[in-house]
Amino acid sequence: MSDFCFSWPTLNHVLSQAKLMDQMMSRLGVDPAVAVRVDQGAAFYEARTRCIDCPSVESCRCWLASLEASPMPPKFCPNVAFFEECAKITISRRPALDARFDTAPVQPSW
Repeated sequence: MSDFCFSWPTLNHVLSQAKLMDQMMSRLGVDPAVAVRVDQGAAFYEARTRCIDCPSVESCRCWLASLEASPMPPKFCPNVAFFEECAKITISRRPALDARFDTAPVQPSW
Protein backbone atom coordinates (compact mmCIF):
# COMPACT_ATOMS: atom_id res chain seq x y z
CA MET A 1 0.00 0.00 0.00
CA SER A 2 1.27 3.44 -0.91
CA ASP A 3 0.34 6.67 0.79
CA PHE A 4 1.75 8.77 -2.06
CA CYS A 5 -1.08 10.42 -3.98
CA PHE A 6 0.59 10.96 -7.40
CA SER A 7 0.88 8.44 -10.18
CA TRP A 8 4.35 8.03 -11.72
CA PRO A 9 3.45 10.03 -14.87
CA THR A 10 2.13 12.88 -12.73
CA LEU A 11 5.17 12.82 -10.47
CA ASN A 12 7.50 12.82 -13.49
CA HIS A 13 5.62 15.80 -14.94
CA VAL A 14 5.86 17.75 -11.67
CA LEU A 15 9.60 17.03 -11.36
CA SER A 16 10.22 17.92 -15.01
CA GLN A 17 8.41 21.23 -14.62
CA ALA A 18 10.27 21.99 -11.40
CA LYS A 19 13.54 21.41 -13.23
CA LEU A 20 12.49 23.82 -16.00
CA MET A 21 11.63 26.47 -13.41
CA ASP A 22 14.99 25.97 -11.70
CA GLN A 23 16.76 26.33 -15.07
CA MET A 24 14.75 29.47 -15.83
CA MET A 25 15.70 31.02 -12.48
CA SER A 26 19.34 30.17 -13.09
CA ARG A 27 19.28 31.67 -16.59
CA LEU A 28 17.64 34.85 -15.27
CA GLY A 29 20.04 35.22 -12.35
CA VAL A 30 17.38 34.65 -9.70
CA ASP A 31 18.81 33.51 -6.39
CA PRO A 32 16.69 30.54 -5.20
CA ALA A 33 17.21 31.61 -1.58
CA VAL A 34 15.61 34.94 -2.44
CA ALA A 35 12.80 33.35 -4.47
CA VAL A 36 11.61 31.09 -1.68
CA ARG A 37 11.42 34.02 0.76
CA VAL A 38 9.25 36.34 -1.36
CA ASP A 39 5.90 36.78 0.36
CA GLN A 40 6.98 34.26 3.01
CA GLY A 41 7.16 31.45 0.44
CA ALA A 42 3.64 31.91 -0.92
CA ALA A 43 4.85 33.57 -4.14
CA PHE A 44 7.27 30.72 -4.84
CA TYR A 45 4.56 28.14 -4.21
CA GLU A 46 2.21 29.96 -6.60
CA ALA A 47 4.95 30.30 -9.23
CA ARG A 48 5.81 26.60 -8.97
CA THR A 49 2.12 25.74 -9.35
CA ARG A 50 1.81 27.98 -12.45
CA CYS A 51 4.89 26.29 -13.88
CA ILE A 52 3.48 22.81 -13.31
CA ASP A 53 0.30 23.81 -15.18
CA CYS A 54 2.09 25.85 -17.90
CA PRO A 55 0.77 25.45 -21.47
CA SER A 56 4.09 26.67 -22.96
CA VAL A 57 6.39 23.80 -22.00
CA GLU A 58 7.90 23.37 -25.47
CA SER A 59 8.44 27.12 -25.86
CA CYS A 60 10.15 27.14 -22.48
CA ARG A 61 12.45 24.26 -23.39
CA CYS A 62 13.36 25.94 -26.70
CA TRP A 63 13.99 29.29 -24.99
CA LEU A 64 16.23 27.66 -22.38
CA ALA A 65 18.13 25.72 -25.07
CA SER A 66 18.71 28.88 -27.10
CA LEU A 67 22.08 30.56 -26.75
CA GLU A 68 20.52 33.88 -27.77
CA ALA A 69 17.98 33.92 -24.93
CA SER A 70 17.83 37.31 -23.24
CA PRO A 71 18.37 37.85 -19.51
CA MET A 72 14.72 38.93 -19.32
CA PRO A 73 11.95 36.37 -18.78
CA PRO A 74 10.18 35.40 -22.00
CA LYS A 75 6.73 36.90 -22.59
CA PHE A 76 5.07 33.47 -22.82
CA CYS A 77 6.10 32.58 -19.25
CA PRO A 78 3.28 32.81 -16.70
CA ASN A 79 5.86 33.69 -14.02
CA VAL A 80 7.29 36.82 -15.66
CA ALA A 81 6.28 39.12 -12.80
CA PHE A 82 7.59 36.72 -10.14
CA PHE A 83 10.96 36.28 -11.87
CA GLU A 84 11.34 40.03 -12.42
CA GLU A 85 10.59 40.75 -8.76
CA CYS A 86 13.07 38.09 -7.60
CA ALA A 87 15.77 39.36 -9.96
CA LYS A 88 15.36 42.92 -8.62
CA ILE A 89 15.67 41.70 -5.02
CA THR A 90 18.68 39.55 -5.91
CA ILE A 91 20.45 42.45 -7.63
CA SER A 92 19.67 44.91 -4.83
CA ARG A 93 21.06 42.52 -2.18
CA ARG A 94 24.17 41.43 -4.09
CA PRO A 95 26.41 44.40 -3.16
CA ALA A 96 25.54 44.02 0.52
CA LEU A 97 26.28 40.31 0.40
CA ASP A 98 29.54 40.80 -1.51
CA ALA A 99 30.68 43.47 0.97
CA ARG A 100 30.55 40.98 3.83
CA PHE A 101 33.25 38.91 2.16
CA ASP A 102 35.58 41.82 1.39
CA THR A 103 36.78 42.03 4.98
CA ALA A 104 39.61 40.01 6.43
CA PRO A 105 38.51 36.71 7.95
CA VAL A 106 38.18 36.63 11.70
CA GLN A 107 40.70 34.34 13.33
CA PRO A 108 39.49 32.18 16.19
CA SER A 109 40.87 33.17 19.60
CA TRP A 110 41.75 29.65 20.64
